[in-house]
Amino acid sequence: MAQITAGAALVARLGRLGVDCIFANSGTDFPPIIEGLAEAAAKGMALPRAVTVPHETAAVAMAHGYTLATGRAQAVMVHTNVGLANAVIGTINARADNIPMLLFSGRTPTTEAGRFGARTVPIGWGQEMSDQHALVREPCKWNYELRFPEQVQDMTDRAHGIAHSVPRGPVYLSLPREVLCETVDLPEVPAQMAPSSPMAHPGDIAEAARLIAGAQFPVIFAQRGAGSSEAFEALSATVDRWAIPVCQYWSLQLALASDHPMATGPDPAPLLAQADVVVVLEGLAPWMPDAHAPRADSTVIQIGQDPLFAQTPVRNFRSDLSLAGDLGCNVVALCAALDRLDPGDRSARRARVAATSAARWDAVDNQIAADGRGPALTKRWVSDRLARLSGDHRVTIFGELGAQLPAMRLSDPQAWFESPHSGGLGFGLPAAMGFHMARPDRLTIATVGDGSYIFANPLACLQVAKAQGLSLLVVVLNNSEWGAVRASVSGLYPEGYAVKANAVPLTDLSPSPDFAVAAQACGALGLSADSPETFETALARAVAHVTAGQGVAVIDATVLRD
Repeated sequence: MAQITAGAALVARLGRLGVDCIFANSGTDFPPIIEGLAEAAAKGMALPRAVTVPHETAAVAMAHGYTLATGRAQAVMVHTNVGLANAVIGTINARADNIPMLLFSGRTPTTEAGRFGARTVPIGWGQEMSDQHALVREPCKWNYELRFPEQVQDMTDRAHGIAHSVPRGPVYLSLPREVLCETVDLPEVPAQMAPSSPMAHPGDIAEAARLIAGAQFPVIFAQRGAGSSEAFEALSATVDRWAIPVCQYWSLQLALASDHPMATGPDPAPLLAQADVVVVLEGLAPWMPDAHAPRADSTVIQIGQDPLFAQTPVRNFRSDLSLAGDLGCNVVALCAALDRLDPGDRSARRARVAATSAARWDAVDNQIAADGRGPALTKRWVSDRLARLSGDHRVTIFGELGAQLPAMRLSDPQAWFESPHSGGLGFGLPAAMGFHMARPDRLTIATVGDGSYIFANPLACLQVAKAQGLSLLVVVLNNSEWGAVRASVSGLYPEGYAVKANAVPLTDLSPSPDFAVAAQACGALGLSADSPETFETALARAVAHVTAGQGVAVIDATVLRD
């Protein structure tokens, strides 16, 4: 690499590392980045796709969604401390989901004069912080400030390697403007740091298989999928062969088809009451300790990137055997170990679990049918209708207080993504956009509550979707309230004054905006529905619009309050 500015060297290095996109919200610290993009392009260097996103929450969530589709870390660039502050929620979400991400922000120029890149506008003083890194130090695995231009390759490579190392997560690098403005002569070298992706010890894998094989009633709890498509397929075959029920309680991704015969309902209680071996796959909170508990004589096996979740100060779920490392690799290894053992005759147990699963679905189907005969929409009925699209399309559904997994028959490992358990709202829509950028072959659907939709800065999101030529379906399940907050109040105070008065303060979001009209103003197809009949009509029109590549379609669906 000949003489080049540090800004150009940085973006070129991201391209060399295989970063596909830079999701950016620019500011006065960005001139060397912007000039660097132009400089590197003029010199024929391979560059990531630069995506302008006019709000940081959306930028981070788009990178998050893109990585859910590809497994590869993407770059997010924001403006000094104020942009970083807006990016904090998304960074917390990425950390909770173990999403590798390269987060960059400018740093207010250190010098006031006398150096190229020094402060030139009053905000250079207003945005100065003693410790800007403190904003994201806790949710990030690693953080550093670029001190010298010759560090560009080393620090970018280190950030990339650490982000991808298990347990994966976001990293942060601050970029002083003066450093980016300097020129540097760096040779073109391959990536210097391969990420670490450890697996559990083979002896622990064998012991877990022995415990499962010897159990009378083993149960698996899965919250974040199986780790890979290969692991999804292996787990499906293994739990069928060994007749092991799988509970996907508060699931963020599918570890098993939701209508697999061994897939149970979402209630952990009856399973924990019987289970003598409990296997937890990447479960931050596999059950609620105030309501459920494994038997005292059971054995609990926790499997995950960090099965004890060290970044969570308080999490006291028992773990008698902890298998750390890449989840997909460990699941495949455990299934292979069980394949080498003889399950014996499991037909009676398999029949019992399958019968329970079938009975649950019969009850759900009856509820859905009753909802469909009613005058108003329910989240349950809408969820079913969206899941049925998977019969004709490769569907990916993002949920954020929107669609309900227990009412959906989905069988693809990338069919379902729920918002992270960190609860940073505004995730669902932009994450679906990022996913769709990486996987335009899939029918991508964002299903969000009206409160979550507002948090996503929908005008900013729809502007980006239009600019990037994205075609996805957005269903706003609009009950004009913070439904999760109301449910929490009812849970703690079921006989309280708020519930008795049916007026829960600080939860009402009426009057609701007309989200369909707002979507039309942004160049999207905007539709409204308030009954099963009108929703069926709107859904058919929206799907035709999206699958024809005509842009975003938004359905403002008025639903009953839960």
